[in-house]
Amino acid sequence: MKVYPYRRLTGNVSWRVDSAQLKAEGEPWEDVETKYVSTVERVVALGPDEERPDWTEARLRLSAGLPAKALDPSGPWQDVKVVAVLAERATNTRTTVEFSSISEDGRERTAELYLHRCDLLDRASLTVHVVATVDGVPGRVIATSDLEWFVDVIEVVPSLARELDVKMVRFGSGASRLQRFKDSPWLVDTTGRIPAVRVNTDFDGLGDLIGVEGGNGPEKTVRELLLAQMCSEVWTAVFHSAVGDLEVEEDGSPVFPHGWQGEVLREMLPDVYPDRDPEVALRAVHTARTGASAAGWGELQSRIHYAAARRAGVPRTLSTTIHDLERLTQGDDA
Repeated sequence: MKVYPYRRLTGNVSWRVDSAQLKAEGEPWEDVETKYVSTVERVVALGPDEERPDWTEARLRLSAGLPAKALDPSGPWQDVKVVAVLAERATNTRTTVEFSSISEDGRERTAELYLHRCDLLDRASLTVHVVATVDGVPGRVIATSDLEWFVDVIEVVPSLARELDVKMVRFGSGASRLQRFKDSPWLVDTTGRIPAVRVNTDFDGLGDLIGVEGGNGPEKTVRELLLAQMCSEVWTAVFHSAVGDLEVEEDGSPVFPHGWQGEVLREMLPDVYPDRDPEVALRAVHTARTGASAAGWGELQSRIHYAAARRAGVPRTLSTTIHDLERLTQGDDA
């Protein structure tokens, strides 16, 4: 748990994206249909779509509500402000807008956030913070909303989850960077905007086994076990990639990254450290990775392996495989 040298605001800071508009060069603003703005997923999907223009600028309308004690005149906070921050790691873009009060008591506020298409490459996160003057010091963050929205300029469907990019590729005669791995059944690439899995079709029988639906009992059993193992390796690879270059605050606390890296960490950390809050778990991972103790990083590998196998369903698949093999063996004996 992070400790602050001043009083922080407790209570819910609610906010949401109410609507979005797009603007093409030289054209008027057009409303984005509600199907592209998901309150449940908290995603605004602004990817290329033939139903809307090739936009150059977007405008998001936001609303927020403060707890009453935030504006109590006798409280410890003065000059209370609410700000929204749009950030994307891929381009290092950071845009901030302040909310304006629309109610007499100042609790209800709205804002319009403008963003340019050329400033975003993939998926940006949108967060809301409450800042105030505390003990004579202005600009202190007294609260951050638990809710986080995403602005996605790649996808059309507003979904928080993203599928892996899986492709069947010939390693032996493919790109030079793949040829050196010609004996490997598959590779996980975490350098792109989303993790990618390249399955080596030069590996004898692998392409037919993975790419075919159905099949007889033994083929289906082996395929499911193979896919579970592949998924486990993918989860392990993307976790290591996500913690490989964490940004840290002034006090040394690591910050959840944006994009798929942050999504991976939020998915896996509850299994890596099930007894800790995500922020505390992230700090433990960061300390183990950057600390002087090799034992800490080594011990963490077992936790990562367990979490990856659990996310991939390896225990369940392996148990099913063992029972299927027992039945097949009993059938042969009969």
